[in-house]
Formats: sequence, C-alpha cells, structure tokens
Amino acid sequence: MVGAYFYSFACRMKRDKILFWVTTGLIFLFQGVLEVVFSQSEMAKESIRALGYPDYFGVMLMVFKVLGVLALVIPSVPARVKEWAYAGFGIDFIAAFVSILAVNGLTGDVIAPVVFMGLLVGSYTAYHRLQGKKA
Repeated sequence: MVGAYFYSFACRMKRDKILFWVTTGLIFLFQGVLEVVFSQSEMAKESIRALGYPDYFGVMLMVFKVLGVLALVIPSVPARVKEWAYAGFGIDFIAAFVSILAVNGLTGDVIAPVVFMGLLVGSYTAYHRLQGKKA
C-alpha cells in the first residue's frame, strides 16, 4: 500500500515536471527566442503600429518578455520573481487579446493570446504543484 502511494506520487511529480517544461518551453520559444528574432522586423513593427501603439512599445515588450522568460526557465530565480513574471505575461496576453479584438474585431488573430494564456496557466499550475511537492 505504501509502495503504491510513492509510485503514484512519483508519477504525478513526473507528469507535473513534463507539463511545466513543455508549457514553459513553448512560452520561452515563442515569447522569448522568436520575440528577439522577429520583433524588429518591419512586419512586427507594422503590427504594433496597426494596434495604435508607438514603435518604442515593441522594444519595451521585447525586453520585458525576454526578462520574463528567463525568470521562468532559470531554476535559481526566486519564487517571488517568477510570480511577477507569470503576472506580467498574464497581463500581456489579456492586453493583446483586448487590443486585437478592439482594432480588428473577432478574427482569427485573437486565438494566439488565448492559446498562450492557456500555456501560461498550465505552466503556472505545474510550477505550483512542483513547489508544493518540494516543501
């Protein structure tokens, strides 16, 4: 009976680690790496302008997104900093959804922020499950 409990615990912990790293890895890739690579392209700048934001807003977003993904993936970053990174990404995805909806209406463009919010919630949930199991 005790062995089954520990096996079940180990399986849940493994599942949570996989969920955390897959969701966080996707956020890292799309909001960090691809943000750095493409944020200064003319298409990205035009997208920011089309939503009514000034050009410097894209640069500011890039800097904060890179700092945020680094906070999420580096294990030695304090939990409070990770919480702020999760909150910042949540605000970013909600603001992106509202901005796109307000300017373009209900089009396929609003799907991306919703998908990323789902990934963020998955990462956040798995992170807290893993933190709880460490305590």
